[in-house]
Amino acid sequence: MILEKILKLITGFLSAIIVMLACVLPLMAKTAEDQLGREVRIPDDPQRVVALAPSITEIIFALGQQARLKGTTQFSNYPTDAARLPKVGSYVRLDLERIVALYPDLCIAIKDGNPKEIIERLQSLNIPVFAVNPRNLETMMQTIQSVGDILNASAKAKKLVQAMRSRIQQVDALVASSEHRPRVFIQIGISPIISAGTNTFIHELIVRAGGINVAAGTKAYPHFSREQVLALAPDVLIITSMSRSGAFEKAKADWRRLTDMPAGMPKRIYTVDSDVFDRPSPRLLDALEIMTRLLHPELFEDGS
Repeated sequence: MILEKILKLITGFLSAIIVMLACVLPLMAKTAEDQLGREVRIPDDPQRVVALAPSITEIIFALGQQARLKGTTQFSNYPTDAARLPKVGSYVRLDLERIVALYPDLCIAIKDGNPKEIIERLQSLNIPVFAVNPRNLETMMQTIQSVGDILNASAKAKKLVQAMRSRIQQVDALVASSEHRPRVFIQIGISPIISAGTNTFIHELIVRAGGINVAAGTKAYPHFSREQVLALAPDVLIITSMSRSGAFEKAKADWRRLTDMPAGMPKRIYTVDSDVFDRPSPRLLDALEIMTRLLHPELFEDGS
């Protein structure tokens, strides 16, 4: 009887140790260098990932690793299944309690937007945080590969990046066949009118698609008056915003009523999906191709 109790105690004790080891060892399984140059200890096979920006959510889905996702941020609406995931606040206003309540074994953060103090609190709670820092098309593709590596989807990431590079090369070849470089103004805010300067994804899309960004300059998101926009004389005006209302369709109609600017001519003022153009995710290649068609419709007259 005593021996039986001792055996039960030993069995229970060993079971507890096994459970503890199962929880602890994955967290110590490997280190990976994130895009901030930090060495981060992460699970060998993360199972409870929280994505701290919509773009990261899109990357994880594109890699086919969505089963690992247990939470994401507000406006993570693509693909459709992402909208059903628990939300942990917006990517600029993260809710620490909601993140912790999801018991993540890995959080993937983005340098441009995520509050530093929340990231530090997560780390103080021994929750690994791997940070990405996409700044242009090239580093966006590096981000995809990095996320693929830490989620054990390196081959899938490599294949995805190769396909993206192929699409970029096709755009480059197409644009090179035309000497015309239309002047482009992109409006991303209504009141005041806000555009995109040189150090932005949108600037790179304009230039790569064979256009001239008339808002180029040191300010990332410069403000303009209507008169200043008219003075820039864009050939093409593209309107995009995070606004979910009809305000930007109204802005499009307002611009169309002006006749003293080249873009005021029919079919040269466009609205585009801000989620596609603003997020450093695989859909930026869709944005590049859309931009190319808007700036150079003559290159697609054969319906290609």
